[in-house]
This record gives sequence, C-alpha cells and structure tokens, in this order.
Amino acid sequence: MYDFSLTGAQRTYLRGLGQTLTPALKLGKGGLTPTFFKELQKQLQAHELVKLRFLAADRVERAALCTQIADEGRCLCVGAVGHTALFYRQHPEPAARSITLP
Repeated sequence: MYDFSLTGAQRTYLRGLGQTLTPALKLGKGGLTPTFFKELQKQLQAHELVKLRFLAADRVERAALCTQIADEGRCLCVGAVGHTALFYRQHPEPAARSITLP
C-alpha cells in the first residue's frame, strides 16, 4: 500500500488537473497484466498524475479494479467517474516533481 495521504482540497486540485488530460492507459479485456503495471509505473514516474480509461468493465468491477491498481501500483486513486479514473503518486525527488500540491 502506498503510504501517502491527500487532503480533500488536494484531491479536488488533482481532479481539476485531470480533466484536461487524455487517458494515458486503457484497460480492456486483457485485465491487469504485468505489462499494464510496468506501463503504469513508467507513466507515474514521468507525469505523477495518470488518467486511465476502462474499456470493458461494469461499475462494481471498475471500483474493485481501482482499488487493486492503487494497491499493486503503489499509487492513490484520486477520483473515478464513469469509465475513467485518475491515479497519483508524488515523485520521490522534490526537484523532479511536476505537480505542486496546495
């Protein structure tokens, strides 16, 4: 589990940033594969905030997938609406951070 917590204002701020993003990852029928998690780690390292699009999952399944992705991907799910979800992980080096949280 990723041990970094956000305040409500920080989550709101990140969701606002996420509205302008295009989905960097798409999760389809293949499910959560090692390749998916490898790409997620690469995107989180580069951008800190990643938008994901679910292609084939119902509402209950999407909620479970968000939890599993956050746990296995060592990141936080900052919001999920419809078929999209936002995941955030702060860069470990302060100089390399592209997002400054309020």
